[in-house]
Amino acid sequence: MKKLIIDQNFKGENYTTTRLPRAEYENCIFESCDFSEGYLDNQIFLECEFMDCNLSNANIVNTTFKEVKFSHCKLMGLAFNTCHSFLMDLFFYNCNLSFAIFTDLKLTGQQFMSCKLNEAEFSNTDLSKAKFDECDLERAIFGRSNLQKTDFSTAINFSIDPENNSINGAIFTKDNLTGLLQKHKLKILK
Repeated sequence: MKKLIIDQNFKGENYTTTRLPRAEYENCIFESCDFSEGYLDNQIFLECEFMDCNLSNANIVNTTFKEVKFSHCKLMGLAFNTCHSFLMDLFFYNCNLSFAIFTDLKLTGQQFMSCKLNEAEFSNTDLSKAKFDECDLERAIFGRSNLQKTDFSTAINFSIDPENNSINGAIFTKDNLTGLLQKHKLKILK
């Protein structure tokens, strides 16, 4: 049985060479911590918050994230598809999620707020009712994804093939419709 750590604050810690002790972390705050290329595998995070942290390329295999908030974090290259998907509940605000992998996950209602998601991978992902609020989706990959009722109204730089994704009820603005037509190489004048 894992050690239980409740209501702890971790600030300015470096876990790149020394690993975060294996435990179940509940209602903990991680602020300005560096986990880049470190090991967060087989951890449990419940109702935790990561602020101004770097988790880029960290190993998160078999990790549980339930009601976890990430704000102002660098999460480049994280393979969320290797985590425990049961009860996965994440919130991202002003994070860099470039090259992150979300393939084959059920992320219904997922919130991405002011995030950079360049070249993020969303193939076979259920993002129905998700919201990409003021997100940069340059070269993000959507393939065979469920994007029904997903809000892209303030997203930029996305390219989504309507023939290869389910987009019924998805929300766009007339200014960002070009992201649905890029494969046809049309010239759209304003």
